[in-house]
Order: sequence, then structure tokens, then C-alpha cells
Amino acid sequence: MSGEYDLESGPDPATFAAGGAEPDIDEDVVDPVYAVGVGPGNQEYLTPRGERAIREADVVVGFTTVVEFVEDLTDADLLTCGYKDEAEALEAFGERVAAGESGTAVAMGDPNHSGYQFVGKVQDAVERHDSDSPVRVVPGISSLQLAASRARTPMEDTEFVTLHKSGDLESEMDRLAAAATVDERHLLVLPRPYDRMPGDIADFLLEEGADPALEALVLEKLTHDDETIHRFTLEELAAHAGGNGTEDTPFSDLVVLAVRQPVVVDQSA
Repeated sequence: MSGEYDLESGPDPATFAAGGAEPDIDEDVVDPVYAVGVGPGNQEYLTPRGERAIREADVVVGFTTVVEFVEDLTDADLLTCGYKDEAEALEAFGERVAAGESGTAVAMGDPNHSGYQFVGKVQDAVERHDSDSPVRVVPGISSLQLAASRARTPMEDTEFVTLHKSGDLESEMDRLAAAATVDERHLLVLPRPYDRMPGDIADFLLEEGADPALEALVLEKLTHDDETIHRFTLEELAAHAGGNGTEDTPFSDLVVLAVRQPVVVDQSA
């Protein structure tokens, strides 16, 4: 992938990032660029390996709201951005890595849980400047793992779907509907601010035939001082559907939706 991309016509940078396995580690080649998951925003959940990659970097790039969580851990130059100037920040990052500086890109949570679009953009920026540095993902603790713990939804019994991505979401919504109505699995969902928030997802699942009495937990700002767990039935949560702005939902953008299927406990064992 190179140059501009259009998520409606491709290529999707997430597909670019997942195009092949990481190369074998070779100690004789130039240092890799690290794409680090910083966890849910509480430094107690940042892994030691991720922290070292941030601390030892010459330059760190990431969204301002992510870099703010780790800026006190490093003396690196910080290239912060939002969606509008993301391309410019990654361009500068790629140039500096190609010039021989060590680089680390930071993303919230775990890049493997909805961060591949960002990983793909980082990889593209590095490769377009003819750098020999491979991009290596350093996993983090995801808010999904925290949500699974709080909601007591074992991962092996749960369907995870991320809507926290740009572009079309039809296949993801189809997976949600099938898991809730056919497979009867627990759901863990990363909503998309602000057009596919928890209320919108609940409303969609009801339209697809999900049980209105299913337990729905909106887990907000996990591990932060103001962590809150909102408890609803699916029908109650659907009352918050509609709109596409911050004023149209009672929830922030730092939320995970958990929908629990009934669990029958065998008391005879």
C-alpha cells in the first residue's frame, strides 16, 4: 500500500498490515519499529515490554489522547496527531526512522483488537521511505480483556466484534446478529463513536430477533478513576439509540458493550 487510500474502494490499511506474518527476528538487521498497545489508559496495565519500547525510542508517534498516557515515560520527541493530521505525523515519523532514529508508534489497548488500520498506516509510512526496519506489534492489555473480567464472559464462550473502525460495518453487524440470535453466544463489542454506540447496537439486535431480556452491560472508562458499569436489559439499552454525536448518547467513547446470554448453573454436580 502506498499513497492515499479510500476505505470504500481500498486498500484498507488493516488488510495491508495483515498481509503476511512478521519476519523472523534477525539481530544483525536494523532495529525494528514497534507498534505498542498502551493498555486501557492506566499505566498499571502497560506491559514492561511496551514501556521499554516507548522509553528507548528516539521518536514516538500516536494520537494525542494516547500519547498523553505515556508521555512521562520517555524523553523521545513526541509526534502527536488527530484524524485530520494523522498522515502528516506518520510522514514525519517515517522520514525520521529512515534517517536512522528508533521509532515507536502507540495505540490504545492492544493493536490486535481493532488497531490494525493504524498498524497498517505506520507500516506504510516506514516502507515508503525505504527503511529496512520491520514493524513489530507489542500487544497490550485491551479494554476487552477488562470487560470480559468484569462481565464474567469467558473468551471461549464469547463473540468479539469491533466496530471501532472506518468504513462499512455490514459484515461486523451480521456477525453480531448471528452470535446473539443463532449461536447464542455472549457478545463483547467495541462500539464506534458516535454512530454505532451501545444503544444503537441494542436496537439493531432487537430488530434481528435477540431476546429483549438479555443482560447488557455498558462498561465505561475501565481502569480509570471514574470507571462505571451501567446495567440494562437489551430492551432498556435500546432506548438510547439514535443520533451520531456526543449529545445523542449518555456514554463516552471509552466504552465496551457486553451482552450476556443466560447461564444455567448445574447445582447437582
